Amino acid sequence: MHINICKHPKTFNRKLYALYIFLLLILTKMGLTGDEMAERSESHWRKAMIGPLPDDFLRVTNVQGSNNKRTACRLPVSQFVAPNHVGRISITCAQAKLVRNYGITRMDPYVRIRVGHYVYETQTDPNGGKNPRWNRVIQSQLPAGVNSIYVEIYDECNFKMDELIAWCEIKVPERVLLGETHEQWYSLSGKQGEGLEGAIDVVLSFCNQPMPSYMYQAFQMPSPLLMVPSVRSTPVYVTSQPPIPPQAVPAQVTESELQQIKEMFPNIEMDVVKTVFEANRGDKDATITSLLQLNE
Repeated sequence: MHINICKHPKTFNRKLYALYIFLLLILTKMGLTGDEMAERSESHWRKAMIGPLPDDFLRVTNVQGSNNKRTACRLPVSQFVAPNHVGRISITCAQAKLVRNYGITRMDPYVRIRVGHYVYETQTDPNGGKNPRWNRVIQSQLPAGVNSIYVEIYDECNFKMDELIAWCEIKVPERVLLGETHEQWYSLSGKQGEGLEGAIDVVLSFCNQPMPSYMYQAFQMPSPLLMVPSVRSTPVYVTSQPPIPPQAVPAQVTESELQQIKEMFPNIEMDVVKTVFEANRGDKDATITSLLQLNE
């Protein structure tokens, strides 16, 4: 490898000369000549892959995903089975009488009921205050071994978390499980003390027939899932169209009455008297009063 550099001052390139010295130092340090450098470069190119590439070229094989898929195929397929229920319980939250209104304005109370793992809520009674009324009927499955219902009353708030006002635990009476309907006022506990927050009117009834079968669906999953009902059950109100008010029947105008009124107001034309008489639906006194005001 030989580089010819002109030493004439006008044609001498300092940058090219510096590059030449740098390359010369590198080659001297490595102990390689120009022919050896060319041979080494050619050997590197011989290692390059030439020809059609395999399908897995530059692709990461998902070994873990394949193993998980094979493992899942080996697992036994299990179906979701409905929990062991003894029947259907009906809970009616009629009303409550609270001893105190917490807050500056009237409270907006609603009831939250828990039956086993099932949680339900009534609608909110706006401005219910200390005497809220709900009259809400809740149908729930009664799991085996569950003999208590937990009731909580909350004040619905707009700019903070709903505040717990009162609570109580209701033991399901044995006669309810035998088919009787039971209504009772249950004492509520809260900030005032145990059983000193007021009372709630609850009606309980029980039926041995379970909820409709469409409530349960089969899932092909390794373990069963328990679906909890929605937190807030929105009530549906059915309103009917208001009745059409009966149309007023035009009053029967007699010529004799019009003539009597016309004689009392000779300065008013007969057409005006007739119009005022019809507008007052045949009321003679009201017509005279209107004409007096008109004559003024």
